[in-house]
Formats: sequence, structure tokens, C-alpha cells
Amino acid sequence: MQRRDFLVQGGAASAAALGAVGAISTAVAADAKTSVAPGTKFKLKYAPHPGMFENHAGKDYLDQLKYAADQGFTAWEDNGMKGQSVEMQEKIGKTLADLGMTMGVFVAHGNFGAKSFVRKDDKEGRAKVVQDVKDSVDVAKRVNAKWMTVVPDGYDNNVEWGYQTAACVDLLRECAAVFEPHDYVMVLEPLNWWTNHAGLFLHKIPQAYEVCRAVNSPACKILFDVYHQQIQEGNLIPNIDLAWDEIGYFQSGDNPGRNEPGTGEINYRNIFKHLHAKGFDGVIGMEHGKSIGGKEGEIALVEAYRAADDF
Repeated sequence: MQRRDFLVQGGAASAAALGAVGAISTAVAADAKTSVAPGTKFKLKYAPHPGMFENHAGKDYLDQLKYAADQGFTAWEDNGMKGQSVEMQEKIGKTLADLGMTMGVFVAHGNFGAKSFVRKDDKEGRAKVVQDVKDSVDVAKRVNAKWMTVVPDGYDNNVEWGYQTAACVDLLRECAAVFEPHDYVMVLEPLNWWTNHAGLFLHKIPQAYEVCRAVNSPACKILFDVYHQQIQEGNLIPNIDLAWDEIGYFQSGDNPGRNEPGTGEINYRNIFKHLHAKGFDGVIGMEHGKSIGGKEGEIALVEAYRAADDF
């Protein structure tokens, strides 16, 4: 499953739009210059992903990891980690440990065309979900991951929402039982309907909060993707506070454009400051693209996070 094809789609944007956004990002990068020495560790665990620094580091996965660490990043995420070979997963895990970096999420399950979570009669599909979660355990051990993304698939127009929610909760309890003995956490990601993922079951933070409370397991928490929730419902900081006890992970990305902080309307400096003040010590996945291509865009990306981290 190509879970994050937005990076490819983002490259197909019009030249005029990219030029305008690129100018904004360049300005953000210029404003971000502070007295912080290059390579200084960030206050929070922002996590780049593979390909984000390949213009500087090259195509080699491990070199990209090392380059990210050299820029001051202390975490990493890779949605497609399950697609790496066992040998490569072990190398990634060792490199992360050597660099003192925290592994963020990879995708344990997500099938946007299925309705297995909300249909109790789909026994084969529900068994496949549980198997996907079981298959993720060994991967997590190799890369020393704690959090894994689970997307509860699509909703069903022919079944009342209450029944769908109950079916979803039942299946998540089975999945949680797999993770609990290992102290692993599946993080449920609500995805917006209006721009990217119309028709998926889980799409709001209050809904995810309700589901996690019903599952009632330390192995089932919320992945609060700020980009998705700005589009879906906004009211970001109040929703963070209201759902705080059930949030296990964050992801960033500005809106519109789904690029680095400072290229859209979201005040990431205030959001990151708020998370830091609340004592959040988990990972914030950088699940977005870059507004500028090439090495210039990678430099602007780092400077944008320096600016957002300057609180």
C-alpha cells in the first residue's frame, strides 16, 4: 500500500504555485537565523523520513539517517519500514541506537478500500488486520520502535455509526492484546475528509478520543496529525488539551500545501511551545513535503524547524 503518495503528488503542483510557496519558505528560512549553532539538538523530537535529505546525504538510507542526526534531529520515522528487508531493518535499528535517535512510527495497518473495522461480519478482513499487527511486532523489535500507525479503514454507508464504532472498538481490543505484552502502542490516525481521504471511518480527534477510551488500553492511543486536523476541524490547541490523555504521537505539516512549518497558516511555534510546556517527550513526525526542491529546499526545511523550535 502506498500510504503516503502525497509527496509524489506534491511534485506535480504548478510551477507558479511552487514558486510562490518557495518564496515564502525562503523568507521563513531567512527569518529563522538564530544564535543556535548548526547541529544543535532541537527541543522536541522532530522526526524526518527517508528521502527528506537525499540531495545532501545521497540515496543511501543510513547516510540520510546520519545526516539528519548531524542537523540536530533526534528522531526518525518511516511509514514503509515493513517493506524493508530484515537485514536492512536490523541495520537501521543499530544506526538509530548508535546515533541516540528515537524511532517513530511505521504503518502497521491501513487499507483504505476495506471496511473490516466497521463490519463485524467481515471475519476474513478482521483476521487480516490482527495478522498485520502481529507481523509488526518483529519489525518493531528490530528497529526499536514503540509506536505503530493503525488506520481503521473506511466507513460503511449502510450501517449506523454507533454499530460501526462498536465493531471498530472490538477489533482494536484484539489488536491491543497483541501489543500490550511488548509495551508497544498502536496510534490511531484520524485523516481529513475534505482534501485527502474522503470516506475513511476515523476523521476527528473527539471521535478518536471516544474510541480510545472505549478500547481502554495503554496500547491504543491517538496519532494527532496537525495537518489533517487543521483541515478537518481546526481548534488545534484546545483539541490537543481535551484529548491529551489519549494522545501518543504527533505529526506535523503546514496547511495549505502540506509542507514545512511557515509555509501555511498554522502557527507551529505556538503549537510546539505548547507541547513542550505540557512535558511532551514523544516524537513529532515530519510527515510532509518540502516547498522548495534540491539542496536549497533541505536547508530551508531545517531552518523552518529552527524557527518553529525557537520558543
